[in-house]
Amino acid sequence: MKKLVSMEEAVKLVKDGSSITISGMSFYRNPMAFIFALEKAGVRGLEFIDREPGVGVEYMIKAGMVKRVRAAMVTLEWFGIPMHFRRAVERGEVEFLEDTCGAFMAGIRAGAFGLPFMPVRGVLGSDLVKLHEEAGTWKRVPDPFNGGDILLVKAIIPDVAVIHCHRADEQGNAEIDGPLYEDEYKAKAAKTVIITAEEIVDEDYFRGRRPTIHAEYVSAVVHAPGGAKPTGIYNRYDADFEAVWDLLSG
Repeated sequence: MKKLVSMEEAVKLVKDGSSITISGMSFYRNPMAFIFALEKAGVRGLEFIDREPGVGVEYMIKAGMVKRVRAAMVTLEWFGIPMHFRRAVERGEVEFLEDTCGAFMAGIRAGAFGLPFMPVRGVLGSDLVKLHEEAGTWKRVPDPFNGGDILLVKAIIPDVAVIHCHRADEQGNAEIDGPLYEDEYKAKAAKTVIITAEEIVDEDYFRGRRPTIHAEYVSAVVHAPGGAKPTGIYNRYDADFEAVWDLLSG
């Protein structure tokens, strides 16, 4: 079944108040063309979930699209903590639930594997445990095998995952070159998956070749050359830091 649609059609799959995760991290492989289209469509009240987001979430907060963020680290790397994110959280305009990298990975893996939760141990003793137990996202339980306590991270199942890839076919098979980050898990965990791709390839391209993301998980494909700019994408174009600063400043 062909899933190639326009950017405008794909954006309609994201509703006000949805939980959303995006591809890449900080300055790399964010689906910026989709985010700009989402802003144009006037979508608001989103819950943003990710491990280490940067440019994408900062722009969405600046544009007033996000009401809640759950992340282990929101960063613009050497530029520091994103200023719109920090101000919005300090002013109470955006709710922030701090995660850890390990716990986020456990949660998104549970979502991808169809499990209700995933056990972790490393965060026991952290003040974050109380915050997440109050939020209903983690739960401390007795370890049934070894005694003591173990922490269960509830499966992370975003309403929408938007993944920018190097190439995809019209059926939804997609390929990412270079670092994958958590994008395979995000695509398997989310209820709706939108692929934006630098290049649309013929379906024969994937004969005998394993896609990074299989068509069965994908709801829509959008042809979006340059769709990560001003963030970068491996082996195509580098992040444009001056353009990022112009986009996010003010």
